[in-house]
Amino acid sequence: MPEGDTVWNTARVLHRALAGARITSSDFRVPQLATTDLSGWTVRESASRGKHLLLRLSAPDEAPWTLHSHLRMDGAWRAYAPGERWNGRPAHLIRVVLRSPGAVAVGYHLHEMAVVPTAEEDRLVGHLGPDLLGPDWDPAEAVRRLADHPEQTIGEALLDQRNLAGVGNLYKCEVLFLRGVSPWTPVDAVPDLPGMVTLAQRLLAANRGRWTQSSTGSLHRGQTSYVYGRRAQPCRRCGTAIRKEELGDRVTYWCPVCQPERPAPPAPS
Repeated sequence: MPEGDTVWNTARVLHRALAGARITSSDFRVPQLATTDLSGWTVRESASRGKHLLLRLSAPDEAPWTLHSHLRMDGAWRAYAPGERWNGRPAHLIRVVLRSPGAVAVGYHLHEMAVVPTAEEDRLVGHLGPDLLGPDWDPAEAVRRLADHPEQTIGEALLDQRNLAGVGNLYKCEVLFLRGVSPWTPVDAVPDLPGMVTLAQRLLAANRGRWTQSSTGSLHRGQTSYVYGRRAQPCRRCGTAIRKEELGDRVTYWCPVCQPERPAPPAPS
């Protein structure tokens, strides 16, 4: 699932394949970039910001530009050797192909694609909260942003990338289980927001550099999560059947015994 760690890993794959290379041809298959030609441009680096991927380039006149893409739930980048068969996804999902002398990068089902001056990246990612895997990670700022929305459910608040960038549905469910907090608990009723933020960062960092996402410590199939994807299966702690329900426009998994609901605190008189 493309969450912060997946995008971080994807950025590393593209960096290893393309950094320092000159693009020999580009093929954009989205209307807004259909006439864009990056031939002759040099790839400087590939980086991630939350769930956004930023491929930074130098134009022939050395001006810095950025190719932005968002993976959302179904996007992916793959790097192939020249002449290697492209087997990442069906061909009709290809949105961009970047060729260099040593590699071919293919983007599948990418979203929000744009080419902007690097100095204007903030137009695309400046609204994001602290990046859990970024060099500027600031847990105090993440807590402050969460606390600014006291009546929002903690499940929705963790998914809001304006609060902290990188948490998706999987980590939301797992963090809330490990902290013993119901997804429907109002933010101002969560007993330890700093502890929750710290745990979220630790989980993403632990999975950085590998494609199997695990919150349990096990990489064996069927043993990587406590609640996510385990509807009706017994809770690993108490044996109660894990539940699944809609939360906003996403599904959530939780244990009704290990994650009791907490009401919002009474308003001051």
